Amino acid sequence: MKNVLVIYYSQSGQLESIARNIAKPLLDSENISVSFYEIKLEKPFPFPWDNDAFFGAFPESFLQIPTALKPIPKEILDIKYDLILLNYQVWYLSPSIPINSFLKSPEAKAIFSNTPVVTISGSRNMWIMAQEKIKVLLKQNNAILKGNIALVDRVGNLISVITIVEWMFSGVKKKYLGIFPLPGVSQKDIDESSKFGNIILSSLQENNLDDLQYKLVENDAVRVSSYLVTVDKTGNKIFDKWSRFIITKSESRKTWTKVFKVYLLLAIWLISPIVYILHVLSYPLRSQKRKKVIQYYKGIN
Repeated sequence: MKNVLVIYYSQSGQLESIARNIAKPLLDSENISVSFYEIKLEKPFPFPWDNDAFFGAFPESFLQIPTALKPIPKEILDIKYDLILLNYQVWYLSPSIPINSFLKSPEAKAIFSNTPVVTISGSRNMWIMAQEKIKVLLKQNNAILKGNIALVDRVGNLISVITIVEWMFSGVKKKYLGIFPLPGVSQKDIDESSKFGNIILSSLQENNLDDLQYKLVENDAVRVSSYLVTVDKTGNKIFDKWSRFIITKSESRKTWTKVFKVYLLLAIWLISPIVYILHVLSYPLRSQKRKKVIQYYKGIN
């Protein structure tokens, strides 16, 4: 009997649905015992979000400042796991505050030490740098990264901004104005994500997780856009300056958060298209570098 732990934090329910669909083949196996752990905070974030909470979470999200968690159930801590499926959201180009807080806890260090891990993200489209930060946290916990699955909203960048924001602030997953596509990871991709569970199950039963990422990539578990890699990296540099500035402004924090909100909207609607145009123009000149970038981020090293 092998023990598998599925970890997740989900506000809208999308990531929980992804986590359970991927875990389904494992649940159906007679020689696999699957435990689920939902991360819970002492002070939960709202869903749907309100304006102050959403933008107010920016500095702590990006700077990866942990918050207090509710105690992890003893039955979770008492088991030594053969594999952990770590499901996470991306907030402001970083792992969400709940997942970051958990991974920085002493309990996580005990759970993850010398344990194989598959990371699973559900995001709008930019997960690259968040995954790099997850790698650091896993290494600090002495975990062994064996696979990565990145599910994203497949519609265009600017369209997904509109639909995701509407969803986050209304709490209702619907076609905005009746004409926009549904926000988030498509139901088709969520339903079909059980195929990744079958791949994980097969590798686990064969006691061979070394080729797992290759098999996952072959089955479309990870798509990498060199354009979004550039946007993600650029955004991280800018967010670093903004977050460090705002975090020091205790008395005027709300004011500066509002200024950041205006900047963010301008960056999305004005700067992002310019970056895309420059990317297209330079596309033929950087084919070799682009291939290396894509190959690296599809991997787990």
